[in-house]
Amino acid sequence: MAQELYTRTNQKIFYAGLSLESWRKAQEGQAMNALALVQAEREAALFHLYGALLGLCHEIAGYYRLPESNAPRVEQLLCKTVLDAAPSPELAELVELAQQPETWLAQLLSAYAELFRPPHAAKRAKVDPSTPLIETVSLEEVPPLARETLEAWRQQLAGLARRFRETLSEW
Repeated sequence: MAQELYTRTNQKIFYAGLSLESWRKAQEGQAMNALALVQAEREAALFHLYGALLGLCHEIAGYYRLPESNAPRVEQLLCKTVLDAAPSPELAELVELAQQPETWLAQLLSAYAELFRPPHAAKRAKVDPSTPLIETVSLEEVPPLARETLEAWRQQLAGLARRFRETLSEW
């Protein structure tokens, strides 16, 4: 494989697609461990999407010869200090997307960070023995990410990479 920066981004986008396809097959299958397969593919897809984003950041940092071009984490590149030190339209767009919680990029970063948080027990209301036993439903539970959501993020990331590459003409 060529050692160009864009090859890693393309590879990770492709791998995310493979994980999403395996996830679809696991959902459709009748395997005893289908739920575990779905969870594994969800995590694999998130891992590869994050890697693709990091690859895209490396492409931009390499093109503009930023000192942080070898940063091992996206968050080290998508910050105001890096943008202020070396402004670029591509990096500015990524930083803006990452800082707005409702955007797909901020949600991707949040979902990836969630992979590294320890599991926590569901919150339970204290039960008063004199009251009838009524189960309380917590609305704070966040449902797991849907495959379609991650596929949409993959498409957004691939489109962003194509668009950025058109402006980064010396590749």
